Amino acid sequence: MDLERSPLARPFPDIPPIAGVTLRVARARYKTWDRCDLTYAELAEGTTVAGVFTRSACPSSEVELGREQVKAGRARALIVNAGNSNAFTGYRGREAVEQIMAQVADKLGCTKEEVFVSSTGVIGVPLPKDKAREGVEAALGAQPCSWEEAAHTIGTTDTFTKGAHASAMIGDTRIEIGGIVKGSGMIAPDMATMLGYVFTDAAISPAFLQECLSRANRETFSCITVDSDTSTSDTVLAFATGKAGNAQLTSFEDPGADAFLAALRDVCRELAHLVVRDGEGAQKFIAVTVTGASDDESARIIGLSIANSPLVKTAIAGGDANWGRVVMAVGKAGEPADRDRLSIAFGGHWAARDGQPVADYDEAPVAKHLQGQEVDISVDLGLGEGRATVWTCDLTHGYISINADYRS
Repeated sequence: MDLERSPLARPFPDIPPIAGVTLRVARARYKTWDRCDLTYAELAEGTTVAGVFTRSACPSSEVELGREQVKAGRARALIVNAGNSNAFTGYRGREAVEQIMAQVADKLGCTKEEVFVSSTGVIGVPLPKDKAREGVEAALGAQPCSWEEAAHTIGTTDTFTKGAHASAMIGDTRIEIGGIVKGSGMIAPDMATMLGYVFTDAAISPAFLQECLSRANRETFSCITVDSDTSTSDTVLAFATGKAGNAQLTSFEDPGADAFLAALRDVCRELAHLVVRDGEGAQKFIAVTVTGASDDESARIIGLSIANSPLVKTAIAGGDANWGRVVMAVGKAGEPADRDRLSIAFGGHWAARDGQPVADYDEAPVAKHLQGQEVDISVDLGLGEGRATVWTCDLTHGYISINADYRS
């Protein structure tokens, strides 16, 4: 399936080398495509790890194993397979994952629990053990590759490679954070709906790295949606090699901890935005900001109700400022709302205030705003101090075309 590059694409950033991380790619040929589909990241001894995973009740074996592995907080390698999600494959799928873990662990001289595996692609097809073995062997002997090559290799229906970078100062030490992500469809935030990997040379304890990643995730990956569908394979992992040489961060009491979290959040937010910008068939990037909610979580839920509404998304695709559809989405969210306090704006232009259409409402500037690639929807509930921003894209015929032909 040949896909045109998204009009919302961003160029791949200049991510510097991260000390303690070596990237390689290879061809396992999980699908009949002429490209690399296996990514291998080798990590220095002593690397700590944190992760967040899908809450789907039908997860892949990779997710089930990863949830347990991350509790130990140590990692030496990451393997990512593209083209086959290995989900809903029973014992055969689990055996394939354990085979990969053992193969890499034998090469590195570590425990298999320190080898993390992710897979993405078609559900219900067991990962072929022979192709997995040959692909891993090829990756172990491959030459190091660039961040962009690694990002391209983990993609499936992605139309452009996605990466982000930030740095921070921990005391007198500059640390680097780089990340790559794949995701385009089956995107709804039940933690994060895609595969994302963040690497840093900072020294940070496993528990504190987990706390930072969980915080960053709540405000970024868990605030995006393309089509309201949560994947069986969603995984975000953060690896910290400790090679920068800073005093290890263990809590927010440590100097530089706030700066690290801010940089991590920036990387996660950029990666999350890139997934939305590559939403299948997307032509517009939409930010939905909800204020005046009873609390922040309520604001997020209401924002996602708006962002997931096919009626709202198709209206935006057609440039139709149909604010009544936003009212509908607020009302169905199941969160506190008062019709007579509700206000709605597009691009800063208020269409409704305090439960009534604005008397002198001029749709012309709103229509002009909706013609652009960046659309802002603001909703004020007038109830409290809760606020949140979520991000989505429009729903076009392109989404139908991509998913109707996905397995062909």
